Amino acid sequence: MKIILTRVFVDDQDRALKFYTGTLGFVKKNDVSAEGYRWLTVVSPDDPNGTELLLELNDNPVVRTYQKGIFEQGIPAASFGVEDTHAEYERLKARGVKFTMEPTEVVDRVTIAVFDDTCGNLIQIQTLQK
Repeated sequence: MKIILTRVFVDDQDRALKFYTGTLGFVKKNDVSAEGYRWLTVVSPDDPNGTELLLELNDNPVVRTYQKGIFEQGIPAASFGVEDTHAEYERLKARGVKFTMEPTEVVDRVTIAVFDDTCGNLIQIQTLQK
């Protein structure tokens, strides 16, 4: 068994697509509309057939409440692995990404940072040092 799809809820799919591709560097995989619903996914350019991230519209009141609640508590909606948290922090900061947590070693050999994805989520990046 393996994870093939996970999601983040977003308040604007077009803005999310622009941020996740143009700013973060993911690649659009699917963009299909049917009956008022839009199936929009991105993938890592390093693994185009790997796990897809669904940028799902938060048009359900329960979802909006959940998304707002975890954001306000500082809980990341997703975590992405990077080669070097410090280098990725600098790269994204130079692109205007707003961080709520600078690179921080949280446990032995694990460094994380957290940023605002502009679409209602906090996203964590992390590196496990070998």
